[in-house]
Amino acid sequence: MEDLVNYQQLRSYYKGKRVFITGHTGFKGIWLKAILHMFGATVKGYSLEPEDSKPFYQLFSSYKMEENIIADIRNKERLKAEIIAFQPDFVFHLAAQSLVLRSYKIPAETFEVNVVGTANVLEALQALDKKCTTIIITTDKVYENKEKNILYKEDDILGGYDPYSASKACTEIVVQSFRNAFFNMEKLDLHEKAISSARAGNVIGGGDWNEDRIIPDCIRSLMNNEAINVRNPGAVRPWQHVLEPLSGYLLLGMQLDKQPVLFSRPFNFGPYQDDHLTVKELVELVIKVWGKGKIKISNNINVHHEANLLQLDIQRAISELNWKPRLTTKEAIQWTVDWYKKDIDQQAEFTFEQIDNYFKK
Repeated sequence: MEDLVNYQQLRSYYKGKRVFITGHTGFKGIWLKAILHMFGATVKGYSLEPEDSKPFYQLFSSYKMEENIIADIRNKERLKAEIIAFQPDFVFHLAAQSLVLRSYKIPAETFEVNVVGTANVLEALQALDKKCTTIIITTDKVYENKEKNILYKEDDILGGYDPYSASKACTEIVVQSFRNAFFNMEKLDLHEKAISSARAGNVIGGGDWNEDRIIPDCIRSLMNNEAINVRNPGAVRPWQHVLEPLSGYLLLGMQLDKQPVLFSRPFNFGPYQDDHLTVKELVELVIKVWGKGKIKISNNINVHHEANLLQLDIQRAISELNWKPRLTTKEAIQWTVDWYKKDIDQQAEFTFEQIDNYFKK
C-alpha cells in the first residue's frame, strides 16, 4: 500500500509539469522519459544522437513524448536558449560520458562533457526567471574508493581513480559550488532554484546496448551463440534495475520541489547491503534466465584499473525519501532478460508494462 501511495503521489505531482531532460536519448534517459510520459508530464529532451547500433530510442518514435533537441551539452548558448524557451518546472541532467573504459581513451573530453557540461546546465538556470527544481545525476563512483567492505555514505570523501569517476566527483563539487554561490538556500525567495545530486550506478535493464557493459555484452554473446567473455569475475557491484534509481530521482525531485531547504543535498540509490553480486554470479544468473550459454573467463590482464568492490549506504534515501528497492538483484536480472527476449516490435510496449508493474509492485 505504501508503494502504491508513492506511485499515485508521483503521478499526480508530475502530471502537467514541464520537465527538461538532458541525455534523453541514452539508456536511463529513455526510461525516465517513458515514465514521465505515463505520468502526463510535458517533456523536452536535449541530447546527442544515440551511438548504439540497436537504438532503444527509436522504439519510441511513434510516441509523441517530447520536443526533441539533438545538440551537444557543451554548446552553452544553445543549451541556455532551449532551457529558457521551454520554461521548465524540473530539470533532470543525465547527459554524460558514462563509460569507465572509454574515459581512459578520451580523458579530457570526459572531463569536458561531465564537468563543463554540468556547469553549463547550472549557468543556464541562472537566466531562468521562474521556480525550477533540478536533479543532477552523477554516479556511485564519486567516492574515494578504498575497495574495502564498507558502505559509502553521501558525506564521505569524494575521489576517483579513473577519469570517469574523477570527472563525476568534480561534477559534485561544481554542484556544491553553484548551490552555495548562486542558488543559496538563504536567498531562495530571490532565485527560486533548488538543486540536488543523485548517485547510483551499475544499472541494468532492457534497451541498454552500450559497449563495455556487462548486460549488453552478455546479450550480444547469447544472441550470437558465443561464450560470454568475463574480465573481472570477482568484482562486486551494487547492481539494480534501471527503474530503481529513476523512481528515486523522481521522489527526490518531488520532495526537493516541496521542501528545497531540507533536500538540497546528495542522495545514494542502490540495493540493500545483502543483495550484492559478483560479476560472475550476475552472468550465471543471466545465462540461467536466458536458458543457455556459457562463460569464458578472460585471461587478458586488464590494462586499465577498474574497482573490484563498491557498495553504497542507502539509508538517507530510505529514511528521508521513503524510497526503497522493490526488486532484488535476481528479479532485476529476470526483468532485464525478459525485455531482451521480446520481439523488437513489442519492446516499447513492454517497457511501459514493466514501468506499470514496477510502481504497482
